[in-house]
Amino acid sequence: MNTDLQQRIHDAIANPKNLGEMENADSVGTVGSAECGDMLRMWVKFKQDDQGRKVIDRATFQTFGCETAIAVASVATELIAGKTVDEALSMSGADLSAPLGALPPMKIHCAQLVEGALRSALAPPTDLPAAAAHVPQATTLFDQLHSGNAPANKVKVVLKPIAKA
Repeated sequence: MNTDLQQRIHDAIANPKNLGEMENADSVGTVGSAECGDMLRMWVKFKQDDQGRKVIDRATFQTFGCETAIAVASVATELIAGKTVDEALSMSGADLSAPLGALPPMKIHCAQLVEGALRSALAPPTDLPAAAAHVPQATTLFDQLHSGNAPANKVKVVLKPIAKA
């Protein structure tokens, strides 16, 4: 990774925006990647704008993921605020990670993980595949992982401290 991208990722994870569960969210989406063990949950709250459109008021996230996944989720939750469901659904992983700059090929899956959680949160429940179905809000991502209800059959999570600069 180039140093400019590394710095933007470092800045995003040093001061993540919208991190944590959201009480009274209107929608919740969860995805996981068996390949890398990352999981991400996104909460979304809607409001009506001045034109009477239903728009995203705010979004928050929680993840078991690498620094890049945290950084992409942080910037993505900022980008989708004020967008309609259709506008947010039209955004690709590349769009959601754009403020960080071009991700290297080995980190593109981080943006796809965030895109998947957003799509899971915004899709009507009847359109979701069983593995990405909404889970009760009272269940935390950690509880879901340990209950066997994780989106993938098996997920290995390795947590490591972030080195301070």
